[in-house]
Amino acid sequence: MSQGVNNSELAQMEAPAESVNPEHGLPESFGEGSLGRLLFWIAVSFSTFQIITSFGIPLDQPFIAGLSLTHLLAVAMVAWAAWLIGLVMRRRSIVDGIMAWIAVAAAFGLVLWFGGSMPSQVVRTIHVGFLCLVAGAMIANHRSGSSSLRAIGWIVGFASFLVGLYHWVLYEDLIVRAGELTTLDLVVGIAGLAILIYLVWRVMGPALPIVAGLFLAYCLLGNYLPAPLDHRGYSLEQVIEHMSFGTEGIYGTPTLVSATYIFLFILFGAFMEKAGVIDFFNDISMAVFGDKQGGPGKVCVASSALMGTVSGSGVANVVASGQFTIPLMKRFGFTSAFAGGVEATSSMGGQIMPPVMGAVAFIMAETIDVPYSKIVEAAIIPAILYFAACYLAVHLEAGKRNLRGLPKSELPNAWTEMKKKWFLLAPLCVLVYLLFAGYTPLFAGAVGLSLTVALILGTAIVAGLAVPALRIAFWIGLALVAAYSLASTVTLVVLVVAALSLWNAFSGRGRTTLQACVDAMADGARQALPVGLACAVVGIVIGTMTLTGLGTIVGTWMISIGKENIFAALVLTMIFSLILGMGIPTIPNYIITSSLAAPILLQLDVPLIVSHMFVFYFGIMADLTPPVALAAFAAAPMAKESGLKIGMQALRIALPGFVIPYMAVYDPTLMLQPVPGLEGAGYWLAVVYIVIKATLAMVLWGVASVGYFLKPLTWWERLWAAVAAAFLVAAVPLTDEIGFVLSAAFVGFHIWHSRRVPTPAVSR
Repeated sequence: MSQGVNNSELAQMEAPAESVNPEHGLPESFGEGSLGRLLFWIAVSFSTFQIITSFGIPLDQPFIAGLSLTHLLAVAMVAWAAWLIGLVMRRRSIVDGIMAWIAVAAAFGLVLWFGGSMPSQVVRTIHVGFLCLVAGAMIANHRSGSSSLRAIGWIVGFASFLVGLYHWVLYEDLIVRAGELTTLDLVVGIAGLAILIYLVWRVMGPALPIVAGLFLAYCLLGNYLPAPLDHRGYSLEQVIEHMSFGTEGIYGTPTLVSATYIFLFILFGAFMEKAGVIDFFNDISMAVFGDKQGGPGKVCVASSALMGTVSGSGVANVVASGQFTIPLMKRFGFTSAFAGGVEATSSMGGQIMPPVMGAVAFIMAETIDVPYSKIVEAAIIPAILYFAACYLAVHLEAGKRNLRGLPKSELPNAWTEMKKKWFLLAPLCVLVYLLFAGYTPLFAGAVGLSLTVALILGTAIVAGLAVPALRIAFWIGLALVAAYSLASTVTLVVLVVAALSLWNAFSGRGRTTLQACVDAMADGARQALPVGLACAVVGIVIGTMTLTGLGTIVGTWMISIGKENIFAALVLTMIFSLILGMGIPTIPNYIITSSLAAPILLQLDVPLIVSHMFVFYFGIMADLTPPVALAAFAAAPMAKESGLKIGMQALRIALPGFVIPYMAVYDPTLMLQPVPGLEGAGYWLAVVYIVIKATLAMVLWGVASVGYFLKPLTWWERLWAAVAAAFLVAAVPLTDEIGFVLSAAFVGFHIWHSRRVPTPAVSR
């Protein structure tokens, strides 16, 4: 069987005909014609606005000879306008150029209205306005069957953006009259809620809007319910003021995180993809794991783990890497369902893979007020165990089917690839350093994004330098300037990127690179849609709980159960999260479940981070759990297999993901959390013990699930392995001892039996 096919050919062979984002069902484009270009530049304006506000650089603050960025920007915009006029005089089309100029001017103009430093409340409202504008226009361009429906989609989008502008223009007035809405305020507040819910319904399906609608109905009508579910009653004005104004409803903490950390890291991932990092990770994974038993499957696990450090989005991971790995696994001999299951399972692990985890990690850090590095610390061991379980499942399945690795001659060389492209890791390494050195994720993300852009632009410049010595001198000079800029002020980092952009603007290759950067900005805005819209609409749920005290009602009920049996409380939390996750993405799932359940788990003496990570894990598992498994259905077109069958395989592979959170609750050292009475060497011995126990349980469950160890297992051997694993997980006296004895007996018996009885040939 020949394996000599390159990545792009494999992707073309079995990729779906139309590239559609499974998170929102819209194509990965902005549409055709002038409306498509208009939407493209609106997305660029959105990203430009987010970069300005996320970097937090006051545009009006002098930094060189009394000059501020505002002055430099004014000069640049005038020069740009003059260049466009010159093109007109030469009878050249400038329609695209005018839209680009307006996009940049609008983004900066929004910020300069406040003197160059925009209040957080306004950033949130404009963020949601941009999200709804892009969403409405995407729906209009891709789902409208007539010009009238297309016009309605654009009108709805612009109406929502006008809601954001209402807060922008009347920011100070709204603060002065807080709690006393005018009639116009009430109309704008209702319109903002209605349009947001409508667009989320159209983009993400009915589940999340229905949940939000039920909570909104509870605010308005809950006083008619019987005790203890009732509340004192709230008027329409009170509910709208709480939900549509201030920072308790749709502009709450999730929207804040979406408008800062999440958007910045989505852009970081988009630019890293443009820089070629995904291809680099695939090549390294192929070089290291391609020749191993079940090589293509292990390449999938490794590349997804590496990509998780960049994308932090499970479904995006499935789409990006699955187009290469799934066809390769199928051609190698794995079944379609198993290939899709491996991709779905390993890709969802990207959300828990440090150092750049999924968007939930940033929301969690902001919600429980702990440094992001602490969230990463808690996730390290579980993430390693999760991906080790995926790796083991591939290894055992390949052994069962007698699938050996790919020939070395057809694989890239890891050392050669590292020598050629090691510099692609520089922004990621700096990002990791800053996160663990105590800097905020916002600063780390801003620096990482800036370095990535500088890397892309610098690569284009170096390609035009014919003399090797000049190339070396350029990279050394750029590194020194970047280091000095970081040590002094982020403003200089922005100026370095601006200088590199100007240099590229005057060369053919450089202009192509600049266009790729602009494309990445537009892509980032489009990719932010499902995350940002979910964060906004789930604010209705949080606002309901802060307004009515619903969380206390649910908490009292769950505490009454947990006091008698904490395991029952954990199971209820898991079931609630899995059911909720069948209809809504991980982010709103986590926010809703953690708002209800995490405080209760904390009162039941579950450590703070562990209680939130427990909810987080099952929010991820929901995307792998049939009948509605988003990650599995995202892999289905590439695997050409039923999403339900892929989900069943993913569930089998991801079994440790269901077990690890329970083990962490009963032994928080699994998440490196402090334990009273354990310090120094004793603490680290406890960490080593729980890791060994969890690893052994994971191996036994994998063996039982696949039905293969050193040779195929009988049904009673599989049961034996599963029972041994269950005893290791159970947190009851003597279960550990029983589990270790059963495990040792199983391994010893299997080794003895496999030597006595020859392994039968397995048909591929």
